[in-house]
Amino acid sequence: MPARPDTSDYLYLFLNDVPLMDVRAPVEFERGSFPGAINAPLMNDEERHRVGICYKEKGQHQAIELGHQLVSGDLKQQRIEVWKRFAVMKPEGYLFCFRGGLRSQLTQQWMREAGIDYPLVTGGYKAMRRFLIDSLEDLIESSEFVILSGRTGTGKTRVLNQLPNPVDLEGLANHRGSSFGRQVTPQPSQIDFENRLAVTMLKARHRTGGPIYLEDESRLVGRCALPESLRERMAAAPLMVLDQPVEERIKIIREDYVDQMAADYTERDGAEAGWLNFRDYLLSALDRIRKRLGGERHSRLRQLMENALAIQHQTGDVSAHHEWILALLENYYDPMYDYQLNQKQGRVVVQGGPATIIEWAKR
Repeated sequence: MPARPDTSDYLYLFLNDVPLMDVRAPVEFERGSFPGAINAPLMNDEERHRVGICYKEKGQHQAIELGHQLVSGDLKQQRIEVWKRFAVMKPEGYLFCFRGGLRSQLTQQWMREAGIDYPLVTGGYKAMRRFLIDSLEDLIESSEFVILSGRTGTGKTRVLNQLPNPVDLEGLANHRGSSFGRQVTPQPSQIDFENRLAVTMLKARHRTGGPIYLEDESRLVGRCALPESLRERMAAAPLMVLDQPVEERIKIIREDYVDQMAADYTERDGAEAGWLNFRDYLLSALDRIRKRLGGERHSRLRQLMENALAIQHQTGDVSAHHEWILALLENYYDPMYDYQLNQKQGRVVVQGGPATIIEWAKR
């Protein structure tokens, strides 16, 4: 069977979730890579640092020689074994380094000497990143957007993902977009978020070609910043307003921020540490909006939350959380949302419950 050729068809790679092996150093990978890529470095951070210094001081030839000295013998064999496992498990994949140059070509060569021909992405990370940056700007400029808005707790993300062509910004940022929005797992880097957004929007464009549905978000989703050009398009786009009765909103908030977060912390940290970390998550989220709440209101809400947590810890009963959730909605989130919506009334094209929104979008 002939070896597969190297590729520069970046669109194909991203639309089809083709497996990618990133052979850059861990510090480069952590700064940003691509959805689904795994890091299997040719050199670790220290080795890369030493080779970089050698390159600046003595030139390419001696830097390459130093690289071969640093990655040799058993260490070289260990890294080749990692690459071979990836190639066997992902025969349709590709490898890449920063520019598609020395590191990826050397990885290719060592794999070939070990009996495996495996293709690389020409241009490497730099070319793929440039492709996504350019694609994202083009998509933002040329796409039609419809924005899903609604008061806190209406379950906007749940409804969004039932629409024909959704892009879940909160899912891509791994954050629910409020003071309470932190998840158990960390957010992606800004570069990773932008890459995820670009890939998801490319898929949305090629999926149906219709409007892209986004949830109404501020400039920051946690620490991930939306492109300013996207914020401008979102601020002018048609608006769907999702309504829910207050009791349903309390139920949704409790499910998302109490039931699910307690389960996630327990799964990650075990029963005792998980409980303490969950408790700290809720209380610190409330403390972050203390100034906006005012000292007296914050103290009252914190006491309600502490009481609800004590009951939950002792009995497993979560119903006491309803009291602080209702108070927070009525005294903080709803007035703020109602003021903001009043500024956007001319953009509203449909308003109602989940069924109304979904039916309108699928018309």
